[in-house]
Amino acid sequence: MKAHEIYNAIDPALVTQMLDWFREHDKNVYRSALSSLAQSRKLRLVFVQKKPLVDQYAWILKTLKSKQSDTIGEHLLQVWLMAGNQEMLANFCDAMEIEHDGKGSVTGDLPESMDSAALDNAVDQLVGDFDPKLVTLYLQVFNLQRPGGWDALSKKLEEDERLVLA
Repeated sequence: MKAHEIYNAIDPALVTQMLDWFREHDKNVYRSALSSLAQSRKLRLVFVQKKPLVDQYAWILKTLKSKQSDTIGEHLLQVWLMAGNQEMLANFCDAMEIEHDGKGSVTGDLPESMDSAALDNAVDQLVGDFDPKLVTLYLQVFNLQRPGGWDALSKKLEEDERLVLA
């Protein structure tokens, strides 16, 4: 799944949660994303900034659903997950025996393949500890880190009824 496909499938409440996090913890990323998205639509930033917050969020989500916003959309997801959801990322890396910095940022090479049994256990643990929609989002974004993703992870995302974005 590409970033724009994720945004087309995602629960809008999760996008609101992400945008709220940026406005509270990293306003520069929020402003930069807003500016980049406005430029991609050939709009002046002030046009978007004058909208009420609810309308800004709706406009951002609508724009992120576009294929041309894939790079910006993927970057936003990665930054939010890496900075705002470190415990979940670290738990996944630990369960999958992937080297990381203690905060879920991979320090070694990404695995060539994933063991299905280990993946099942990791997903069971994550779904038990975190919002399943957030877990699904993370796994979808993680699967983007390798061209074509991982077969076991792609299959898990397709078949596990707990792993839905909306």
